[in-house]
Amino acid sequence: MAESIGDSDDRERPPFFDSRQEAESSFWRLKRASDEWRENRLKRVMAQEEEGLASTLGRVIYISTCILFDGLILSEIPVRMGRTSFSWFVYILILVMAIRLQRRLYAEWFAVDISQIDFNRP
Repeated sequence: MAESIGDSDDRERPPFFDSRQEAESSFWRLKRASDEWRENRLKRVMAQEEEGLASTLGRVIYISTCILFDGLILSEIPVRMGRTSFSWFVYILILVMAIRLQRRLYAEWFAVDISQIDFNRP
């Protein structure tokens, strides 16, 4: 009985499949992706170190204002329209459009140049 279970596992796997090698390559792909994200994040932080106080405070004020607008002002739409499904649809539609606009404006106004930072140069 135990032999038949082992035989069925061998028949299901293709002969070229090595689970250990696949797991290791998967690990290295994930590590490479996370290292790239971490490096870009570190570059953005380092680029922000040279900015003035006005830019830093501007970022904080802009994000706080966006959160307050999205959370307080836009949430009045379903309240004033009677909490119907149409009012929730309008709220979600306007919220998505507002977030897209806010992200575009944030990227335009508070962009940091990370092209000059290279960790591979000595």
